Amino acid sequence: MHDKKELCEKIKSIYPDIGECGIDVDVEYDETKKAWLVDLKKGEHELKTHLEPSEADDCMEGKQCVSLGVQIGGLRTNIEKM
Repeated sequence: MHDKKELCEKIKSIYPDIGECGIDVDVEYDETKKAWLVDLKKGEHELKTHLEPSEADDCMEGKQCVSLGVQIGGLRTNIEKM
């Protein structure tokens, strides 16, 4: 399994305008849910989603980032509408 810094940097590589890791986008592994929690912030707005470990692994290994891209893109769109 990859670490949160690697996954956050991958998200930033897909969406370079998203902001800083640990400030605008944060990634944590939730042992209870067995999933990555992605927290996206813009100003006072904040949205969260989760990512299955297999989806994160596929993206990190360069196989496909469709699921990650769709989820982060959706978060970003929702924040922009607020």
